[in-house]
This record gives sequence, structure tokens and C-alpha cells, in this order.
Amino acid sequence: LTKGDKNGNTCKTLTGLIFCAKINFFRRKESEVMKKKMEQVNNAKIMIIAIGSALSSLLGVLAFPCTLMITSNLVDYATGLIASKFRNQDINSYRSIRGIFKKIAMWLLVVVGAIVDEMIKYSTAQIGLDIKISFLIASIVSVWITCNEVISILENIQDIGVPIPKFLKPLVKNIRSQVESKADILEDTDKGDE
Repeated sequence: LTKGDKNGNTCKTLTGLIFCAKINFFRRKESEVMKKKMEQVNNAKIMIIAIGSALSSLLGVLAFPCTLMITSNLVDYATGLIASKFRNQDINSYRSIRGIFKKIAMWLLVVVGAIVDEMIKYSTAQIGLDIKISFLIASIVSVWITCNEVISILENIQDIGVPIPKFLKPLVKNIRSQVESKADILEDTDKGDE
């Protein structure tokens, strides 16, 4: 009684034949499991690409700043929960819900910025001007919120006890102040018109 397996090994006895059959069975099962896992990974990739494409199509130029803002919101929330243990603060449902509502309010600020953008676009179209800039105010608001969130993340990480590079926090604060100064310039020009 002689039978070869996939690796060229010859199973010369009945026991060897049974052993080889078991090995081949488990290899097939392992292959099926790997195929299922790869299919799940591919499905996850398809979902991520579909969601990203839909957001990009819906938000246009605002998709990237909003993605950064939401990502920084989530990371800030997570690092805040971790840092609260190191600050000897209790985590309770009231504070957690309040934090979530605060993040949602930040998203609503971007929506307000988008509404202002659309009002400007509509108003300028009514007087015959065609402005090619879309979501300028909403993008500025989103970048400003992201800067604040990154500063908060750095503070949380510092409270956890992880050293942060000395240049990082001032760099983010500088970006935030530049965004604020651009908004102040817009505000100053509005005051000069009165």
C-alpha cells in the first residue's frame, strides 16, 4: 500500500496513510479558513473605500479637513479617558456624555461654516460674481478645531507620562494662531467697511 501526499512523502503503512490523510484534511481546512479571512479583509477594504469615496464625493474639498478633525476628536477622547486615570480623575457617564456632546458641537461648527460658505456663494452669485472657492470658512473652522484637538492630545499624552518633543506643541499652537490671525484679518476688514 503506497500513496504520496502533496509534499512527495510516501505513506507506506496504513497508519502512515491515515496520518497523511489527516494532514491533508487539516491543510485544506487551513486553506479554507485563510480564504475566508482574506475575503473578510477584502470586504472590509471595499467598505472603507466605499465610505471614503462617498464622503469625498459628498464633501469635496472639505473631506480631508473633516476626516482629520474627526480622527483627532476620537484620539483626543481616547487619550482623555486614559489620561484621567493618571490625573486621579473619575470616569463617569456624565463627563463622558458631556465630552461626546462637545465633540458633536464641534462638528456642528463646521456645518455652520459650510452654511456661511453657501450663503456667501449664493450672495455673490446674485450680484454676478462667480467665486470658485468652496467650503473656505468650513475648512478654516475644521483646521482650527483640529489644532485645538491636537494640542489636547499632546497634553493628554504628557499627563500619561510619555515625553513629547518640545517643538511639537509650539508648532501646533503656531498653526492655530495663523488660522486665527487669518480670521482676524477677515474680521478687521469687515470693521473697516462700517
